Formats: sequence, C-alpha cells, structure tokens
Amino acid sequence: MPYDDSPPPTRRARPLSVAAALAAVCLTAAGCGGGPEADGSGAAAPGPGADAASSTAPAPTGKQPDPSGTASPSGSGSGSAKPLPKGALTGRTVVIDPGHNPRNRDHTREINEKVDIGTGRKECDTTGTSTDDGYAEARFTLDVSHRLRTLLEAEGARVRLTHDADRPFGPCIDERARIGNEAKADAVVSVHADGSAVGNRGFHVILPAGVKGGGADTSKIVKSSADLGARIAGHFVRTTGSAPSNYIGGNTGLDTRNDLGGLNLSTVPKVFVECGNMRDPKDAALLTSASWRQKAAQGLADGITSYLKG
Repeated sequence: MPYDDSPPPTRRARPLSVAAALAAVCLTAAGCGGGPEADGSGAAAPGPGADAASSTAPAPTGKQPDPSGTASPSGSGSGSAKPLPKGALTGRTVVIDPGHNPRNRDHTREINEKVDIGTGRKECDTTGTSTDDGYAEARFTLDVSHRLRTLLEAEGARVRLTHDADRPFGPCIDERARIGNEAKADAVVSVHADGSAVGNRGFHVILPAGVKGGGADTSKIVKSSADLGARIAGHFVRTTGSAPSNYIGGNTGLDTRNDLGGLNLSTVPKVFVECGNMRDPKDAALLTSASWRQKAAQGLADGITSYLKG
C-alpha cells in the first residue's frame, strides 16, 4: 500500500494512452484474466480475512520472520560488492524503494510527524499493512526488493535501495523521493502490497499525475513514468499470472494519482507497484509464497528492463 496516503477510492479514471499500452502487452502474454490461486509452492493460505484493512494497519508486534530464508544484504543503497557484469542495463541506475520499514511500528511518534510534499503536508511514513497471519508488508517489500536488485544487477544495472531495514524508521516520503532524484535514477520503483477488502484481488501500478505546486512539479516525468508503469504491468501479468486489480484502475492494472508525496516530489521516472492485496486470503497465499515473490521480482525486472531498453 502507498506509505504516504489513505486508502484510495475503489475506482479511478483509467489513463487511455497507458491503458492501450497495457492492452498491447497483454495480447502477447498469457492474458489479463484471473491468475492462479496458488503457485505450487505449498504455502498455506492465511485464515479468513477481515472485511477491510486500513492503509495504516499496524504490523503485529514482535520480530517477523522472513519466509524466504534469504539473508538481507547490508547497507542501505549499496549494491553488490562484486563488479557488475556487462549486460543490457550497463550504465543505468535504478532505485528500488521498499515500502515502509519493519521498525516503523516502534516509532509511531516519529513517523506521524508531517513533512512537506510540495502540495501540502503528510505523515513521514506509515507502518504498512500485513496478512491476517501476521506477515508484514514491510517484510514483503524488502524481500521482493532484494530479489529485484539481484536480477537487475545481473543485467549490469547500478541499483540503490532507499533503505534496507538499517535505520530505526523511515525514510520519510520526501527523503525517499530525494534519494531517487539525487541518484539521477533512470527509473525508480516503489514496492508495496495493498490492504483492502476480502474479494479485492490483483495488482496495480500507480502512476504520477500532472502536479505543479509548492516544491512539486511532475510535468517532466508524467509521460516517461506512464511508459514505465505500463511495461511493468504487462510483464507482471505475463510472469506472475496474476490479474490486474479488480477494484482499482478499471481492470487496466494502472491508476493515476496526484496525492502521493513519493510521486509528487520525484524528478525522475517513478511508479508504485501494489503487488496484491494482503487482506484477501487468495492473494495473501501468493504474497507469502517465496516462489511467487521470485516471479513478482522477475516481472518487475522485465518491465524495468523493457522500459530502459526502449
């Protein structure tokens, strides 16, 4: 879920040009229909979900295990210690923004402090949501981000994370945007999972709207971000088998918003990706599966690579 906003309405106008781009990609994929309910990993579906989840639903107390069993690389913003291979993305810089921070729940006062987002002020960050069985969104986003970093670095990209659970809380939404800007990133992807009602399923990609006011001006990145988002959406369908959201974006998998500081303050192409709904048992079964998270990372990597190769 977006870390700097309240729950979005159930429907938004679909951007026609971007929707057409997604449709074109879907024609060459396995289709944009409903995805599988499980991916063969043997992950059990969580128990019955609540009727709805708040976008700031706190993660359960206590340290959350990482179901992937993989160690988290150390050093926020650091890439591989080994020289990068030559590949399709050599010379390109990608910033990955794992939504939330697992320790935000221990710093509610700090994350509730308002920061300037150009067109107003919003909370520094939120805790994110979780599955009914207690798998926190912040753990999910870090796991997928690590997998995505590995895939992009294998193609020669220089990859930076906005954080790696290596700080007490945050970074705040304005700092997350600033990290991508200062890196002069060719693309920034913020990884999330939603917290909506049971029965609301699928992924969606959030695109920046045209915003100009205060310190925000997205006029130079609206078109490029839409291209990035459409390519990610198309490849995410193909690789994961998941369908575009059935509750946001008019079945395009795309949603344009003007109220997210992480997008409003960006000066480089950037999108948010809501990989699924943690509060729906069927989506939760996917999100808690290590093998599905690898597919999600691959879909994101393929979309980013497609965008950067042009």
